[in-house]
Amino acid sequence: MTVFTTNGAKIYIGASMDITSGTVAAADFTSQTFTQIKEVQSIGTLGDAANEVTFASLEDGRTRRFKGTRDAGTMELTCGLDETDAGQIALKAAEATSDNYAFKVELPDGSSRLFAAMVGTAQEAVSEADNIITLTATLWINSNVVRVAAE
Repeated sequence: MTVFTTNGAKIYIGASMDITSGTVAAADFTSQTFTQIKEVQSIGTLGDAANEVTFASLEDGRTRRFKGTRDAGTMELTCGLDETDAGQIALKAAEATSDNYAFKVELPDGSSRLFAAMVGTAQEAVSEADNIITLTATLWINSNVVRVAAE
């Protein structure tokens, strides 16, 4: 099967991680011990996008576009709040620091994505009646995203 649903996807948080260049490889994550973040409703988006750099030439009156720096994005993670979940506790603790942390997303096809991110926010939302109290975390991805094929 070439496409699949998101049902069964999981996200994990590891320990703080020093990244100097913003480029990581799968080998950089081998010493990590990951803790699953549970009760996840939505993992969000991740992956590189180039910033647009423009130049307008006086000579030919044409705007030219170039690729600038790469940005792996901001991931909005939404969970049903579980005060006893070790992954959610680790997520909140990571928000209190200025460190990058290792993250792993496991997809239902058996592949995974590895990256380093700062936890920019970890906020609880108490909404209207007939809703679940949620924990929303913003992950500022500060590395490339490493794609690991299913074994």
